[in-house]
Amino acid sequence: MTLPETISDALGLEGVILGQFIAAFLGAAIVGTIILGNAALAGPWAKRKITAAFTDRISVNKLGPLGLGHILPDAVRLISKELIVPEGADRPAYDLAPLVIASSALLGFAVIPMGSLGPVDFQLADPEVGLAFAFAVASIASIGLVMAGYASNNKYSYLGGLRAVAQNLAYEIPLILTGISVVIFSESLRMSTIVEVQQETLVAIGPLSIPAWFAIINPFAFGLFLVANLAEVGRNPFDIPEAPTEIVAGFQTEYSSVYFVLIYLGEFIHIFLGGAIIATIFLGGPAGPVLPGLVWFLIKIWAVFLLTQWARSALPRVRIDQLIEIGWKGMLVLAFANLLLTATIVGVFGI
Repeated sequence: MTLPETISDALGLEGVILGQFIAAFLGAAIVGTIILGNAALAGPWAKRKITAAFTDRISVNKLGPLGLGHILPDAVRLISKELIVPEGADRPAYDLAPLVIASSALLGFAVIPMGSLGPVDFQLADPEVGLAFAFAVASIASIGLVMAGYASNNKYSYLGGLRAVAQNLAYEIPLILTGISVVIFSESLRMSTIVEVQQETLVAIGPLSIPAWFAIINPFAFGLFLVANLAEVGRNPFDIPEAPTEIVAGFQTEYSSVYFVLIYLGEFIHIFLGGAIIATIFLGGPAGPVLPGLVWFLIKIWAVFLLTQWARSALPRVRIDQLIEIGWKGMLVLAFANLLLTATIVGVFGI
């Protein structure tokens, strides 16, 4: 049962159209609060602490335990800054771009099975084309990046927008092709079915059983997806659309105040959405021993977030020509090879 259905039953609103709308709104608010809370923790605090640990520096530590008290004043500081709109900016596109970037990532969580906490399952909807929906809405962010780059009337922003388009085209195709290999194994695009298939036991050794997670069944596809996801969320070595040492901050150079906050928040929501998709199609979703499913789900997406921050600190940025070559000549070829291999294994062995 999805979260809106649970809320509808609890409030006695089942069968009433307005009641279903209210239940859906409340469910979306709950899921959105969970994701935004994690993104707020990741941006002002975790990113700094992780980067400082990797680079042997001291991060925020003066306000609150472990420096957690810095989150609120940082948010107030950013939001209270003056909103400066560049002269000659295309205002409709300039104003809408931050909303498109942030909302597209949040929309992707509508179909993610986040696990349960007690009797409540944290999933807003479970359509038959759930995985395709998640990929589709996540790619809408590319439009926001182009809008931001074009509308800012800044050559660095414009270059960042063009780079974002080139990068997303080069890496979204391998990302989707690798996801299709999971669909071949599970025979479904429905997220709950993909998670359910992975609950089967792959190997049992005495009391120890290894689950049939697709990361274990097909580690090659898992590795491809991780690399393509790094490119999708713009983390090193694929942070070409921003490239601060080359084009200042790319598409977001001319953004300040609450607009910058939305773009910054959208960046981390996209990282968590990428982690959520990885956890769902490769790591058994919210499955795990002892702890509630929702807790395991959050642990897994934070593990992916940690990987992106490690890459940010440890890997040098590739040039734009190298990025395109890796995407079209490397990742795309490997993704097709993985798809062909997966189809052959399933067809021959009936796995």
